[in-house]
Amino acid sequence: MRVRRLLDYLVFVVARVMLCILQAMSLDAAQRLARRLAWLCGRVLRIRASVIEENLRHAFPEMSPEHRRRLARRMWEHLFLLVVEVVHARRTIHETNWREFVRLEGVAPLVRAMLSDRPVLIVTAHFGNFEIGGFMLGMLGFPTFTVARDLDNPYLDQLLRRFRRTTGQTILAKNGQFERIEAALESGATMALLADQHAGPKGCWVQFFGRPASAHKAIALLSLDHDAPVAVVCCQRRLDRPLQFEMRLVAMLDPRELGSCGDGMRELTQWYTSKLEEMIRTAPEQYWWLHRRWREPPAGRRRQAAKAA
Repeated sequence: MRVRRLLDYLVFVVARVMLCILQAMSLDAAQRLARRLAWLCGRVLRIRASVIEENLRHAFPEMSPEHRRRLARRMWEHLFLLVVEVVHARRTIHETNWREFVRLEGVAPLVRAMLSDRPVLIVTAHFGNFEIGGFMLGMLGFPTFTVARDLDNPYLDQLLRRFRRTTGQTILAKNGQFERIEAALESGATMALLADQHAGPKGCWVQFFGRPASAHKAIALLSLDHDAPVAVVCCQRRLDRPLQFEMRLVAMLDPRELGSCGDGMRELTQWYTSKLEEMIRTAPEQYWWLHRRWREPPAGRRRQAAKAA
């Protein structure tokens, strides 16, 4: 245990030194560095290359192999730029100048919902800069309860939590805090969740990019149980420049619209999953294709997966 803690701390020290270097760099220099690191990870080290290639081949079967390779390199560049933006955000974006960096698009229905006495579930994916999205919601006066998995390295986890709490986010662990999640929704709070990861064999099997994928049931169940509208939202980089974003409401669904017929949980889960797909297709280079999002359903779930297809 002591050795593990020491290794975690050494990794943390190295990460802090790198973050200090990024803070000292201009955004243009950091973007050039991101391109070089993207080439290193994608073409030389080929990190998770087989997973990325498989995901892109299934999601975009019409793409040529060269197009998929370019998209993979642009994805790596996006990941490094995401870190750069998080490092620079606290010192650069303030209540007085945020309009220079963020453009709001179609968010009026979401604002009205968050100002009401009903809870709201904000659903997004590992797309664009979701960290800046939570940061900006708090700055604009709408701090959220954010459900997130703890990082394995406790020192890095605390570092990331400090950034997330800067503008008032409350971080709830993905596991073991269901009572706090329910209490927050009962109080009419706004809760943000990432909804694009594999939910295991017991998840709700829906269609995502034309393939069966396991999605978490909790989002739909929380929405139905607490009468909470679900808003699919993104914070997408625009103009191919760091720290230039468009925060957009992709779609919004009130669970009261589902009615009493059919399987509301499955219908709502497929709805937000389809909206996430539409969102990702607008800028696929800004999605994390290195996740193993699609996996073979177990024997007991193949009929459900076939139904989704």
